[in-house]
Amino acid sequence: MAYTFKAIDHIQLAAPKGSEEEARRFFKGILGFEEIEKPEALKKNGGVWFAYGNVQLHIGIEDPFSATKKAHPAFEVEKIEELKQHLLEHEVEIIEDNKLPGAKRFYVADPFGNRIEILEWI
Repeated sequence: MAYTFKAIDHIQLAAPKGSEEEARRFFKGILGFEEIEKPEALKKNGGVWFAYGNVQLHIGIEDPFSATKKAHPAFEVEKIEELKQHLLEHEVEIIEDNKLPGAKRFYVADPFGNRIEILEWI
């Protein structure tokens, strides 16, 4: 094989038209991601991009919009219980899951209904 997969460059989740401020409130304001600038050629499409360390999350506008209920990104975190408490304080619904051996994990939905998994390997 001559090619190599190196890493996931970014994850993209869909959102409805005009939802950029709501995305900023959730991903930047609650989760603590940093907003990063989109390339000029892509700004006309709407949406907003975020990063946390080397993890990039792109919110793309989809019209008509439909949230992903099964397919999802999974973010590995440290201090999952602290994050869980932080999310609950911001009235983010937590869906507990203990089906993955060796991990603590739960699910949340972004403001648009997209499923997001949060996990910590123990």
